[in-house]
Amino acid sequence: MSTTAGAGLSRLNTIYRAGVLGRRPRVPADFAELERRARRVSSAVAWAYVAGGAGAGRTMRRNREAFDGWAIVPRMASGAVDRDLSVELLGRRHPTPVLLAPVGAGALMGADSDLHIARAAAATGTTYILSNQGCNPMEDCAAAMGDASRWFQLYWSKDEDLVDSLIGRAEAAGAGALVVTLDTTVLGWRPQDLNLGSLPFSRGQGIAQYTSDPRFRQIVAERLGRPAARPQVTLGAIRTLLAMSRNHPGRFLANLRSPVPRASVETFLDIYSNPGLSWDHLATLRERTRLPVVLKGILHPDDARRALDLGADAIVVSNHGGRQVDNAVASLDALITIRDAVGPDPVLLLDSGVRGGADVFTALALGANAVLLGRPYMYGLALDGGRGVEDVIRNVIAELDLTMALAGTPDIASITGDLLTNTQVR
Repeated sequence: MSTTAGAGLSRLNTIYRAGVLGRRPRVPADFAELERRARRVSSAVAWAYVAGGAGAGRTMRRNREAFDGWAIVPRMASGAVDRDLSVELLGRRHPTPVLLAPVGAGALMGADSDLHIARAAAATGTTYILSNQGCNPMEDCAAAMGDASRWFQLYWSKDEDLVDSLIGRAEAAGAGALVVTLDTTVLGWRPQDLNLGSLPFSRGQGIAQYTSDPRFRQIVAERLGRPAARPQVTLGAIRTLLAMSRNHPGRFLANLRSPVPRASVETFLDIYSNPGLSWDHLATLRERTRLPVVLKGILHPDDARRALDLGADAIVVSNHGGRQVDNAVASLDALITIRDAVGPDPVLLLDSGVRGGADVFTALALGANAVLLGRPYMYGLALDGGRGVEDVIRNVIAELDLTMALAGTPDIASITGDLLTNTQVR
Protein backbone atom coordinates (compact mmCIF):
# COMPACT_ATOMS: atom_id res chain seq x y z
CA MET A 1 0.00 0.00 0.00
CA SER A 2 1.34 3.42 -0.94
CA THR A 3 2.39 5.83 1.77
CA THR A 4 0.07 8.37 0.11
CA ALA A 5 -3.08 6.50 1.13
CA GLY A 6 -5.28 9.09 2.79
CA ALA A 7 -3.36 11.98 1.25
CA GLY A 8 -6.60 13.84 0.58
CA LEU A 9 -8.00 13.78 4.10
CA SER A 10 -4.56 14.51 5.52
CA ARG A 11 -4.24 17.61 3.36
CA LEU A 12 -7.74 18.78 4.24
CA ASN A 13 -6.99 18.38 7.93
CA THR A 14 -3.73 20.31 7.65
CA ILE A 15 -5.35 23.26 5.90
CA TYR A 16 -8.55 23.38 7.94
CA ARG A 17 -6.74 23.05 11.28
CA ALA A 18 -4.51 25.93 10.32
CA GLY A 19 -7.65 27.84 9.40
CA VAL A 20 -8.93 27.45 12.96
CA LEU A 21 -5.85 29.43 14.01
CA GLY A 22 -6.56 32.10 11.42
CA ARG A 23 -3.91 30.94 8.94
CA ARG A 24 -4.70 30.74 5.26
CA PRO A 25 -2.55 28.91 2.72
CA ARG A 26 0.09 31.00 0.99
CA VAL A 27 -0.46 28.88 -2.11
CA PRO A 28 -4.08 28.82 -3.37
CA ALA A 29 -5.80 25.47 -3.69
CA ASP A 30 -7.37 26.26 -7.10
CA PHE A 31 -5.40 26.80 -10.28
CA ALA A 32 -7.13 30.00 -11.38
CA GLU A 33 -6.22 31.84 -8.19
CA LEU A 34 -2.76 30.24 -8.17
CA GLU A 35 -2.16 31.60 -11.66
CA ARG A 36 -3.51 35.07 -10.79
CA ARG A 37 -1.31 35.46 -7.72
CA ALA A 38 1.77 34.07 -9.46
CA ARG A 39 1.33 36.58 -12.26
CA ARG A 40 1.19 39.44 -9.75
CA VAL A 41 4.55 38.53 -8.23
CA SER A 42 6.32 37.69 -11.51
CA SER A 43 8.18 40.05 -13.83
CA ALA A 44 6.84 40.61 -17.32
CA VAL A 45 9.79 38.69 -18.75
CA ALA A 46 9.29 35.74 -16.40
CA TRP A 47 5.56 35.54 -17.05
CA ALA A 48 5.98 35.73 -20.82
CA TYR A 49 8.39 32.80 -20.80
CA VAL A 50 6.72 30.51 -18.26
CA ALA A 51 3.03 31.20 -18.96
CA GLY A 52 3.24 32.08 -22.65
CA GLY A 53 2.48 29.84 -25.58
CA ALA A 54 3.04 29.58 -29.30
CA GLY A 55 1.28 31.86 -31.76
CA ALA A 56 -2.27 32.80 -30.83
CA GLY A 57 -2.30 30.36 -27.90
CA ARG A 58 -4.75 27.96 -29.56
CA THR A 59 -2.82 24.85 -28.51
CA MET A 60 -2.80 25.97 -24.89
CA ARG A 61 -6.55 26.56 -25.00
CA ARG A 62 -7.12 23.28 -26.79
CA ASN A 63 -5.26 21.42 -24.05
CA ARG A 64 -7.76 22.68 -21.51
CA GLU A 65 -10.78 22.21 -23.78
CA ALA A 66 -9.79 18.57 -24.20
CA PHE A 67 -9.97 18.00 -20.45
CA ASP A 68 -13.20 19.97 -20.22
CA GLY A 69 -14.74 17.68 -22.83
CA TRP A 70 -14.72 14.74 -20.40
CA ALA A 71 -16.77 14.34 -17.22
CA ILE A 72 -16.19 11.90 -14.37
CA VAL A 73 -19.05 9.55 -13.52
CA PRO A 74 -18.55 8.58 -9.84
CA ARG A 75 -19.55 5.15 -8.55
CA MET A 76 -20.94 4.77 -5.04
CA ALA A 77 -20.49 2.46 -2.04
CA SER A 78 -17.13 1.02 -3.03
CA GLY A 79 -16.32 0.23 0.59
CA ALA A 80 -12.68 1.27 0.14
CA VAL A 81 -11.31 3.26 3.07
CA ASP A 82 -7.81 3.85 1.71
CA ARG A 83 -6.46 4.39 -1.78
CA ASP A 84 -3.24 3.08 -3.29
CA LEU A 85 -1.91 5.81 -5.58
CA SER A 86 1.31 4.02 -6.48
CA VAL A 87 2.28 3.04 -10.03
CA GLU A 88 5.02 0.96 -11.61
CA LEU A 89 7.10 2.89 -14.14
CA LEU A 90 10.25 1.60 -15.82
CA GLY A 91 10.95 -0.97 -13.13
CA ARG A 92 10.45 1.32 -10.15
CA ARG A 93 7.43 1.82 -7.89
CA HIS A 94 6.39 5.46 -7.70
CA PRO A 95 4.23 6.65 -4.78
CA THR A 96 1.91 8.55 -7.15
CA PRO A 97 1.27 8.83 -10.90
CA VAL A 98 2.48 12.45 -10.91
CA LEU A 99 5.97 13.49 -12.05
CA LEU A 100 7.40 17.00 -12.33
CA ALA A 101 7.95 18.03 -15.93
CA PRO A 102 11.26 19.63 -16.90
CA VAL A 103 10.89 23.42 -17.08
CA GLY A 104 13.77 25.50 -18.36
CA ALA A 105 15.03 28.83 -17.02
CA GLY A 106 13.17 28.34 -13.74
CA ALA A 107 15.25 31.03 -12.04
CA LEU A 108 12.96 33.52 -13.75
CA MET A 109 10.46 32.57 -11.04
CA GLY A 110 12.93 32.28 -8.16
CA ALA A 111 16.65 32.00 -7.48
CA ASP A 112 18.14 28.49 -7.26
CA SER A 113 14.90 27.27 -8.78
CA ASP A 114 16.03 23.75 -9.61
CA LEU A 115 17.37 23.16 -6.10
CA HIS A 116 14.07 24.26 -4.54
CA ILE A 117 12.12 22.07 -6.93
CA ALA A 118 14.44 19.12 -6.31
CA ARG A 119 14.00 19.35 -2.54
CA ALA A 120 10.23 19.69 -2.85
CA ALA A 121 10.10 16.67 -5.15
CA ALA A 122 12.15 14.63 -2.70
CA ALA A 123 9.99 15.72 0.25
CA THR A 124 6.82 14.60 -1.52
CA GLY A 125 8.19 11.42 -3.09
CA THR A 126 7.69 12.85 -6.57
CA THR A 127 10.02 12.07 -9.46
CA TYR A 128 11.62 15.24 -10.81
CA ILE A 129 12.69 15.30 -14.46
CA LEU A 130 15.75 17.53 -14.25
CA SER A 131 15.73 20.09 -17.03
CA ASN A 132 18.50 20.19 -19.61
CA GLN A 133 17.86 23.94 -19.57
CA GLY A 134 18.08 24.18 -15.78
CA CYS A 135 19.62 26.96 -13.72
CA ASN A 136 21.47 24.61 -11.34
CA PRO A 137 23.77 21.78 -12.41
CA MET A 138 22.25 18.31 -12.26
CA GLU A 139 24.88 17.19 -9.75
CA ASP A 140 23.79 19.88 -7.28
CA CYS A 141 20.15 18.86 -7.71
CA ALA A 142 21.01 15.19 -7.21
CA ALA A 143 22.86 16.03 -3.99
CA ALA A 144 19.85 17.99 -2.76
CA MET A 145 17.55 15.03 -3.45
CA GLY A 146 19.56 12.27 -1.79
CA ASP A 147 18.29 8.92 -3.03
CA ALA A 148 14.95 10.34 -4.20
CA SER A 149 13.85 9.51 -7.75
CA ARG A 150 14.92 11.76 -10.62
CA TRP A 151 15.10 11.47 -14.39
CA PHE A 152 17.04 13.69 -16.78
CA GLN A 153 15.78 15.53 -19.84
CA LEU A 154 18.11 15.67 -22.83
CA TYR A 155 18.08 18.20 -25.63
CA TRP A 156 20.05 16.74 -28.50
CA SER A 157 22.95 19.10 -29.20
CA LYS A 158 24.66 19.65 -32.53
CA ASP A 159 27.82 18.39 -30.82
CA GLU A 160 27.66 14.61 -30.40
CA ASP A 161 30.41 14.58 -27.76
CA LEU A 162 28.34 16.98 -25.69
CA VAL A 163 25.36 14.63 -26.02
CA ASP A 164 27.50 11.81 -24.64
CA SER A 165 28.86 13.99 -21.86
CA LEU A 166 25.38 14.99 -20.68
CA ILE A 167 24.21 11.37 -20.79
CA GLY A 168 27.22 10.22 -18.78
CA ARG A 169 26.67 12.91 -16.17
CA ALA A 170 22.98 11.97 -15.89
CA GLU A 171 23.95 8.35 -15.26
CA ALA A 172 26.50 9.38 -12.65
CA ALA A 173 23.94 11.67 -10.98
CA GLY A 174 21.58 8.75 -10.39
CA ALA A 175 18.99 9.49 -13.06
CA GLY A 176 16.43 6.72 -13.41
CA ALA A 177 15.66 7.47 -17.05
CA LEU A 178 16.76 9.61 -19.97
CA VAL A 179 13.93 11.76 -21.34
CA VAL A 180 14.79 12.95 -24.85
CA THR A 181 12.75 15.96 -25.93
CA LEU A 182 11.95 15.71 -29.65
CA ASP A 183 9.73 18.74 -30.26
CA THR A 184 12.22 21.57 -29.71
CA THR A 185 14.77 21.16 -32.45
CA VAL A 186 14.06 24.86 -33.02
CA LEU A 187 12.22 27.33 -30.82
CA GLY A 188 8.56 27.90 -31.61
CA TRP A 189 7.00 31.27 -32.45
CA ARG A 190 6.33 32.73 -28.99
CA PRO A 191 4.88 36.23 -29.31
CA GLN A 192 4.97 37.07 -25.60
CA ASP A 193 8.75 36.60 -25.53
CA LEU A 194 9.23 38.15 -28.96
CA ASN A 195 7.30 41.29 -28.04
CA LEU A 196 9.74 41.83 -25.18
CA GLY A 197 12.77 40.79 -27.21
CA SER A 198 13.42 38.37 -24.37
CA LEU A 199 15.17 35.00 -24.43
CA PRO A 200 16.46 33.98 -20.99
CA PHE A 201 19.28 31.87 -22.42
CA SER A 202 20.77 34.95 -24.09
CA ARG A 203 21.32 36.35 -20.57
CA GLY A 204 22.87 33.13 -19.32
CA GLN A 205 19.73 31.86 -17.58
CA GLY A 206 18.91 28.20 -18.09
CA ILE A 207 22.33 27.06 -19.32
CA ALA A 208 23.79 25.68 -16.08
CA GLN A 209 23.94 22.11 -17.43
CA TYR A 210 26.21 23.46 -20.16
CA THR A 211 28.51 25.77 -18.22
CA SER A 212 29.08 22.90 -15.76
CA ASP A 213 29.93 20.44 -18.55
CA PRO A 214 33.57 19.71 -19.42
CA ARG A 215 32.89 19.14 -23.11
CA PHE A 216 30.92 22.38 -23.38
CA ARG A 217 33.69 24.31 -21.65
CA GLN A 218 36.14 22.82 -24.14
CA ILE A 219 34.01 24.08 -27.03
CA VAL A 220 33.88 27.55 -25.43
CA ALA A 221 37.66 27.57 -25.07
CA GLU A 222 38.05 26.68 -28.73
CA ARG A 223 35.69 29.52 -29.63
CA LEU A 224 37.74 31.98 -27.59
CA GLY A 225 40.78 30.99 -29.61
CA ARG A 226 39.20 32.37 -32.77
CA PRO A 227 38.80 36.07 -33.72
CA ALA A 228 35.44 37.48 -32.76
CA ALA A 229 33.48 40.52 -33.84
CA ARG A 230 33.31 43.36 -31.35
CA PRO A 231 29.85 43.58 -29.77
CA GLN A 232 27.70 46.64 -30.28
CA VAL A 233 27.70 48.71 -27.09
CA THR A 234 24.23 49.80 -25.95
CA LEU A 235 22.56 50.17 -22.58
CA GLY A 236 20.71 46.93 -23.25
CA ALA A 237 23.94 45.15 -24.15
CA ILE A 238 25.51 46.31 -20.88
CA ARG A 239 22.53 45.01 -18.90
CA THR A 240 22.77 41.69 -20.74
CA LEU A 241 26.48 41.45 -19.96
CA LEU A 242 25.76 42.05 -16.28
CA ALA A 243 23.12 39.31 -16.36
CA MET A 244 25.51 36.91 -18.08
CA SER A 245 28.13 37.60 -15.42
CA ARG A 246 25.66 37.02 -12.59
CA ASN A 247 24.35 33.78 -14.06
CA HIS A 248 27.72 32.29 -14.97
CA PRO A 249 29.50 30.09 -12.40
CA GLY A 250 32.11 31.90 -10.32
CA ARG A 251 32.53 35.37 -8.88
CA PHE A 252 30.61 38.21 -10.45
CA LEU A 253 33.52 40.66 -10.77
CA ALA A 254 35.80 38.03 -12.25
CA ASN A 255 33.10 37.06 -14.73
CA LEU A 256 32.55 40.69 -15.65
CA ARG A 257 36.20 40.99 -16.72
CA SER A 258 36.22 37.63 -18.50
CA PRO A 259 35.16 36.87 -22.08
CA VAL A 260 33.96 33.40 -21.03
CA PRO A 261 30.36 34.21 -19.93
CA ARG A 262 29.55 35.91 -23.24
CA ALA A 263 31.28 33.17 -25.23
CA SER A 264 29.34 30.54 -23.26
CA VAL A 265 26.02 32.13 -24.15
CA GLU A 266 26.96 32.46 -27.81
CA THR A 267 28.17 28.85 -27.90
CA PHE A 268 24.98 27.63 -26.27
CA LEU A 269 22.81 29.48 -28.76
CA ASP A 270 24.81 27.95 -31.61
CA ILE A 271 24.71 24.29 -30.56
CA TYR A 272 22.12 23.61 -27.83
CA SER A 273 19.63 21.84 -30.11
CA ASN A 274 20.03 19.97 -33.36
CA PRO A 275 17.49 20.90 -36.08
CA GLY A 276 18.60 17.80 -37.98
CA LEU A 277 17.56 15.37 -35.23
CA SER A 278 16.34 12.17 -36.88
CA TRP A 279 15.31 8.62 -36.06
CA ASP A 280 18.85 7.62 -37.01
CA HIS A 281 20.17 9.73 -34.13
CA LEU A 282 17.68 8.17 -31.73
CA ALA A 283 18.64 4.66 -32.86
CA THR A 284 22.11 5.22 -31.34
CA LEU A 285 20.78 5.66 -27.81
CA ARG A 286 20.89 1.98 -26.90
CA GLU A 287 24.64 2.03 -27.50
CA ARG A 288 25.13 5.28 -25.58
CA THR A 289 23.27 4.71 -22.33
CA ARG A 290 22.22 2.01 -19.91
CA LEU A 291 19.26 4.14 -18.77
CA PRO A 292 15.65 3.53 -19.84
CA VAL A 293 14.88 5.82 -22.77
CA VAL A 294 11.76 7.99 -22.76
CA LEU A 295 10.86 9.97 -25.90
CA LYS A 296 8.97 13.18 -25.18
CA GLY A 297 6.87 15.26 -27.57
CA ILE A 298 5.13 12.56 -29.61
CA LEU A 299 1.61 13.30 -30.88
CA HIS A 300 1.13 11.09 -33.95
CA PRO A 301 0.39 7.36 -33.60
CA ASP A 302 2.86 6.47 -36.38
CA ASP A 303 5.63 8.25 -34.46
CA ALA A 304 4.60 6.39 -31.33
CA ARG A 305 4.84 3.04 -33.12
CA ARG A 306 8.22 3.94 -34.55
CA ALA A 307 9.52 5.01 -31.15
CA LEU A 308 8.47 1.70 -29.63
CA ASP A 309 9.90 -0.27 -32.54
CA LEU A 310 13.16 1.59 -31.94
CA GLY A 311 13.19 0.32 -28.37
CA ALA A 312 11.90 3.31 -26.42
CA ASP A 313 10.86 2.28 -22.91
CA ALA A 314 8.17 4.95 -22.64
CA ILE A 315 6.61 7.85 -24.53
CA VAL A 316 5.52 11.24 -23.25
CA VAL A 317 2.52 12.39 -25.26
CA SER A 318 3.10 16.13 -25.21
CA ASN A 319 2.74 19.33 -27.22
CA HIS A 320 5.22 21.10 -24.93
CA GLY A 321 2.48 22.86 -23.02
CA GLY A 322 1.35 24.60 -26.19
CA ARG A 323 4.69 26.41 -26.47
CA GLN A 324 5.97 25.08 -29.79
CA VAL A 325 3.27 24.74 -32.47
CA ASP A 326 0.18 26.92 -32.52
CA ASN A 327 -3.08 25.15 -33.40
CA ALA A 328 -1.62 21.71 -32.65
CA VAL A 329 -3.65 18.76 -31.43
CA ALA A 330 -4.33 18.64 -27.70
CA SER A 331 -2.09 16.20 -25.87
CA LEU A 332 -5.07 14.50 -24.23
CA ASP A 333 -6.71 13.90 -27.62
CA ALA A 334 -3.43 12.53 -28.96
CA LEU A 335 -3.15 10.24 -25.94
CA ILE A 336 -6.45 8.58 -26.80
CA THR A 337 -5.40 8.03 -30.41
CA ILE A 338 -1.95 6.74 -29.49
CA ARG A 339 -3.24 4.36 -26.81
CA ASP A 340 -5.68 2.91 -29.32
CA ALA A 341 -2.82 2.48 -31.79
CA VAL A 342 -0.20 0.89 -29.53
CA GLY A 343 -2.40 -1.18 -27.24
CA PRO A 344 -2.48 -1.46 -23.45
CA ASP A 345 1.11 -2.46 -22.68
CA PRO A 346 3.46 0.42 -23.64
CA VAL A 347 4.11 3.06 -20.99
CA LEU A 348 2.49 6.36 -21.99
CA LEU A 349 2.85 9.53 -19.96
CA LEU A 350 0.67 12.60 -20.56
CA ASP A 351 2.08 16.11 -20.48
CA SER A 352 0.42 19.48 -21.20
CA GLY A 353 -2.75 20.91 -19.72
CA VAL A 354 -2.75 19.13 -16.34
CA ARG A 355 -3.90 21.58 -13.67
CA GLY A 356 -5.21 19.48 -10.77
CA GLY A 357 -6.02 16.07 -9.39
CA ALA A 358 -9.23 15.65 -11.37
CA ASP A 359 -7.20 16.17 -14.56
CA VAL A 360 -4.79 13.46 -13.43
CA PHE A 361 -7.76 11.12 -12.89
CA THR A 362 -9.11 11.91 -16.37
CA ALA A 363 -5.75 11.31 -18.06
CA LEU A 364 -5.32 7.99 -16.28
CA ALA A 365 -8.82 6.90 -17.27
CA LEU A 366 -8.03 7.69 -20.91
CA GLY A 367 -4.89 5.57 -20.99
CA ALA A 368 -2.00 7.40 -19.35
CA ASN A 369 0.21 5.47 -16.95
CA ALA A 370 1.24 8.73 -15.30
CA VAL A 371 1.23 12.47 -15.94
CA LEU A 372 3.72 15.31 -15.92
CA LEU A 373 2.92 18.50 -14.00
CA GLY A 374 4.48 21.74 -15.25
CA ARG A 375 3.22 25.30 -14.91
CA PRO A 376 1.32 24.81 -11.62
CA TYR A 377 4.42 23.97 -9.62
CA MET A 378 6.31 26.84 -11.24
CA TYR A 379 3.60 29.18 -10.01
CA GLY A 380 4.01 27.70 -6.54
CA LEU A 381 7.73 28.44 -6.80
CA ALA A 382 6.99 32.07 -7.64
CA LEU A 383 4.71 32.43 -4.62
CA ASP A 384 6.65 30.62 -1.90
CA GLY A 385 9.84 29.07 -3.19
CA GLY A 386 10.37 25.40 -2.44
CA ARG A 387 7.50 25.34 0.05
CA GLY A 388 5.24 26.64 -2.68
CA VAL A 389 6.29 23.83 -5.02
CA GLU A 390 5.67 21.32 -2.25
CA ASP A 391 2.23 22.78 -1.54
CA VAL A 392 1.21 22.54 -5.19
CA ILE A 393 2.32 18.91 -5.40
CA ARG A 394 0.50 18.00 -2.19
CA ASN A 395 -2.65 19.78 -3.36
CA VAL A 396 -2.70 17.95 -6.70
CA ILE A 397 -2.13 14.58 -5.02
CA ALA A 398 -4.76 15.35 -2.40
CA GLU A 399 -7.35 16.20 -5.04
CA LEU A 400 -6.50 13.02 -6.94
CA ASP A 401 -6.90 10.95 -3.77
CA LEU A 402 -10.23 12.56 -2.89
CA THR A 403 -11.48 12.20 -6.47
CA MET A 404 -10.59 8.51 -6.36
CA ALA A 405 -12.38 8.13 -3.03
CA LEU A 406 -15.52 9.83 -4.29
CA ALA A 407 -15.46 7.97 -7.62
CA GLY A 408 -15.11 4.57 -5.93
CA THR A 409 -11.62 3.72 -7.18
CA PRO A 410 -9.33 2.12 -4.57
CA ASP A 411 -6.21 2.11 -6.76
CA ILE A 412 -4.82 3.45 -10.01
CA ALA A 413 -5.67 0.30 -11.97
CA SER A 414 -9.35 0.81 -11.19
CA ILE A 415 -9.39 4.23 -12.90
CA THR A 416 -10.80 3.17 -16.25
CA GLY A 417 -12.53 4.73 -19.20
CA ASP A 418 -16.01 3.64 -18.13
CA LEU A 419 -15.79 6.22 -15.33
CA LEU A 420 -15.81 9.01 -17.91
CA THR A 421 -18.39 10.36 -20.29
CA ASN A 422 -17.68 12.53 -23.30
CA THR A 423 -19.70 15.71 -22.84
CA GLN A 424 -19.01 16.82 -26.41
CA VAL A 425 -20.87 13.87 -27.88
CA ARG A 426 -24.56 14.59 -28.35
